Amino acid sequence: MIMAMDKFLTGKTAIVTGGTRGIGRKIAEALVDAGARVAICGRDAGTVRQAVSELNSRGGGEATGEAADIAQWDEVARFFESVGAQFGGLDVLINNAGIGVFRPVGQLTVEDWQRTIGLNLSGVFYCCTAALPLMKQRGGGYIIQISSLAGRNTFPGGAAYNASKFGLNGFSEAMMQDIRYDDVRVSEIMPGSVATGFTAAGAAEEEWRIAPEDIAEVVLSLLRMPVRTLVSRVEMRPSKPRKG
Repeated sequence: MIMAMDKFLTGKTAIVTGGTRGIGRKIAEALVDAGARVAICGRDAGTVRQAVSELNSRGGGEATGEAADIAQWDEVARFFESVGAQFGGLDVLINNAGIGVFRPVGQLTVEDWQRTIGLNLSGVFYCCTAALPLMKQRGGGYIIQISSLAGRNTFPGGAAYNASKFGLNGFSEAMMQDIRYDDVRVSEIMPGSVATGFTAAGAAEEEWRIAPEDIAEVVLSLLRMPVRTLVSRVEMRPSKPRKG
């Protein structure tokens, strides 16, 4: 559990996409611990309800959530409208939801491609588009994109995933320049291998990877930065990656 030094996000509203598990769950926990009102989403309503209940049991801030597929604009619009109506605006958006399909191009299906680009790239655009009017109500905000080192380093079998993350980085850097004078900051966090617990690897295999809570700590650090300063990109790697 991340122990926030204080409730510095009290009164702030944050959305975390893909906040039911893995990296998104640890970020949501950190934000709740820091006093924020946190809205999460995921594709399965039951999983969202369980995560919200567990987040609210931590004390600190407040959690709410709805089922929403970020790759679908109408579902994004409904979710953000609901959060805006409940909390009167938005201060922080963590675009975390994503998918990885790793196959050579010749083995990728059209559905693989569309789902990867739809969730990892188009979904981020949808969320940013829905978030900006809500942030305007608050006089500004912070958008943090959970990208990947795959957004600068290609690898075999990564064509769809690489394309989505290269696109995400380009989109984010251009958007940052578009909205910086609207008092909305944009940062990218680009982790390498993360121990999300959803691989078939055993505990020893996961030990060398980045822990999801470490990414949550970086999110808190970015949110603590004085508004005069923008850390536009953070690259994260395991300190001692697996050899050979």
